[in-house]
Amino acid sequence: MPEVTTVDPATGKPLATYPGADVDAALEVLSAVDAAQPAWAARPVEERAGLVRAVGAQLRAQAGDLAGLMTAEMGKPIGEARAEVEKSATACDYYADRGPGFLADRPVDTGAQRSWVAHEPLGVVLAVMPWNFPVWQVLRFAAPTLLAGNTAILKHSPNVTGCALAIQQVFRDAGLPADVFRSIVVAEPDVPEVSRALIEDDRIGAVSLTGSERAGAAVAAAAGRAVKKSLLELGGSDPFVVLADADLDLAVAGAVRSRFINSGQSCLAAKRFVVHRDVASEFSRRFASAVADLRVGDPRDEATTIGPMARGDLRDELAGQVRASVAAGATVLTGGEPLAGLRGGRPGGPRRTLRLRADGARRRVAGHAGHGGGDVRARRGRHRRGRRRRGGAGRERDAVRARRQRLEQRPGARTRRGPADHLRRAVREHRGRLGPAAAVRRDQAQRLRPRAR
Repeated sequence: MPEVTTVDPATGKPLATYPGADVDAALEVLSAVDAAQPAWAARPVEERAGLVRAVGAQLRAQAGDLAGLMTAEMGKPIGEARAEVEKSATACDYYADRGPGFLADRPVDTGAQRSWVAHEPLGVVLAVMPWNFPVWQVLRFAAPTLLAGNTAILKHSPNVTGCALAIQQVFRDAGLPADVFRSIVVAEPDVPEVSRALIEDDRIGAVSLTGSERAGAAVAAAAGRAVKKSLLELGGSDPFVVLADADLDLAVAGAVRSRFINSGQSCLAAKRFVVHRDVASEFSRRFASAVADLRVGDPRDEATTIGPMARGDLRDELAGQVRASVAAGATVLTGGEPLAGLRGGRPGGPRRTLRLRADGARRRVAGHAGHGGGDVRARRGRHRRGRRRRGGAGRERDAVRARRQRLEQRPGARTRRGPADHLRRAVREHRGRLGPAAAVRRDQAQRLRPRAR
């Protein structure tokens, strides 16, 4: 039987060892979760909402233990860990309050005797979740999924196995039936086989994944072969754009927060900084100075702002990306070498700020490093984008000009958009002028629908 051992990234010491599940064990869990689904869906939505609210209460009651477990397993600074638990509890409150309204039948005027839109559960939903926000990523999935009458199986990242099992216990402590939400522990080498077996099983109704493009491609392929719904949130490489008239004090403060949230290990962190040439040198100087002032150390220390990277292989990958960037012409502005171990254990990872002078950083960087420099239009289209979103952050005073330059950054993006993307864009653009999204004219939405082929 395979085993999973979790390791404290700040010390390199093992934390716990857990028995892993093979395909047969995973399918046994699926049988139990599938059997529990009809009775769970039959409960009134108000009752399910009350239990989701109870999950939030349990998260708050166990916040200290959950935060400490996150810090131990993946090195998240303890203050950020507590905030993550509270954010997860707030999500439970939100869905408990709003969920019954979201799920209520909605009458539609079609000219028929009676027409309406109803929401029905899909059945058992498989969730494949990442290590970087081990509680939040699960709860933001689980709260609405269970509220809608589905049951769920969680396949969490092996290095946060303790968090996965603790979350399962939170649901039970809140009063949910034992098999409505189950976590399965799968050793890294067995993940492809177990995931594929679960997705191909007829009892799985849908799959949700947050993770890398490689993992997303594998899950999407398996779901496609089985003709099942899949929801993927994959890696992003969002730009942080600083224009010539930006308030640099605000820009630098925002840039540091955006780059180093969760010790830089966040899909929504600013991965690259695109700075107008007129302010590039001053921005770089201030940014490097602010980064040098960040406190790197034991993630259990309340004063620590940057903890270790979650795993040694991630630290080595980031160090390699930094070396490749320097070889391609980047200049190191602060730091420059991987740090010594925290408390005598595994190295915490490199903390570097780079200024690009060559096109040497097209890949996503996740960790204690930032790439930046250059002109907005000169650098457009030269960075490999993730599949998560096409967005970013910016600092400017002229909002109209900023919007135009952001659009100029995305040549060819229109050719990659489908009708649904155009509809979402229309809703966003009209929301400010016409009120809620529902105020978008029906005839406009009709024109943006895909035509039958």
